[in-house]
Amino acid sequence: MKKKIKFLDPSIKRKNDLTNKNFQLIKGTNIPLPSEVEISESGICNRKCSFCPRSDPNYPDINEFISPKLHSKLIDELKKLDYRGVIRYSGFVEPLLDKNIFNLIYETKNKIPNSRCEIVTNGDVLDLKRLKKLFENGLDTLLISVYDGPKDAEKFQNLCNQAGLQEGQYVIRHRYFTEKKDFGLTISNRAGMMENSEHKIPALKTQMKSKCFYPSYTFFMDYNGDILMCPHDWGKKMILGNLNKSSFMDIWASKKAIKIRKKLNKADRGFSPCNVCDVSGELIGRKHSLTWDGVN
Repeated sequence: MKKKIKFLDPSIKRKNDLTNKNFQLIKGTNIPLPSEVEISESGICNRKCSFCPRSDPNYPDINEFISPKLHSKLIDELKKLDYRGVIRYSGFVEPLLDKNIFNLIYETKNKIPNSRCEIVTNGDVLDLKRLKKLFENGLDTLLISVYDGPKDAEKFQNLCNQAGLQEGQYVIRHRYFTEKKDFGLTISNRAGMMENSEHKIPALKTQMKSKCFYPSYTFFMDYNGDILMCPHDWGKKMILGNLNKSSFMDIWASKKAIKIRKKLNKADRGFSPCNVCDVSGELIGRKHSLTWDGVN
C-alpha cells in the first residue's frame, strides 16, 4: 500500500527537475553519481518546529560543526569525479549558525564550479549583509523556509529584492500552514522519529509495500563524517560508512549501499529504519533507481 499524500510541496517538482537534469554516470562505468550531495554540517538548530523530530525533548542538540579537513576531503573527491550535481547545506540543522559557512561555499564553487551550491535556511539570522556575502562566495540558490506567517514571507521577499537577487537564486518556502495542510510540507514520520515530537506521527507497525528512490540519488553526510542511507533517517539508524575512514566511492558504490537500493527498488522495506518509515519515496529519482538495477 502506498501512502496517500495530502499536500504536495511545490519544491518537489523543482528537485525532481534538477535530479533529472543532473543525472551523471561515473566516467567509464554504468554507476550513477548522486544528483544531490547533502551536507548536514553541524549538530544544532535554533528551532524546534512541531513537525520536526527536534521538538522531541530527547532529540540531541550537539554544538559541533564539520571540520574544514573533512569538508575538503569530500569536495576534493567530488572534483576528481567532475561532479555536476547539487551540493546542499541542509539536513538536520540550521546551516547559517555555522560561522564558517561562507568558506565552505567558496571552497565548493572554487573547486567544483559546475556543481550547484544551495542552502536551506529558516532565515532567522539572515540579514542583507549575510545574504549578499553568501552569493559573493558562490551560492547559487538560497531556499528560505518561512515558519512564522505571511508577513515573514513578505519580509524575506523584500530582502531578496533589496539584494538584487534574480528568479532562481532564491526560493521562499511557505511552512506556516495549518496541520490540515501538513504545514506546507509533504510530511512524513521521518523514519519513525516523530512519535514523541510535538506533532506526533506514529512509526508504522506494518511496513509499506512501496518503492523508495532516496538512496539511489542522494549522498547524505553528517557533520562527523557519517554517511546516512537517507535524509529522512533522523534517528541515524542506517550508516553506510564514514568519510573520515573511507573514500566517497567506497561508500557510494559499496555492496551494502547497492543491496539497499535494489531492495527498495522492489518495494522491500523489510529492514530498519525503512520498515517503520512512511515516506513517499517515488516522487524523485526514478531514473537513478532504474540505473542502479543494472549495477552488479
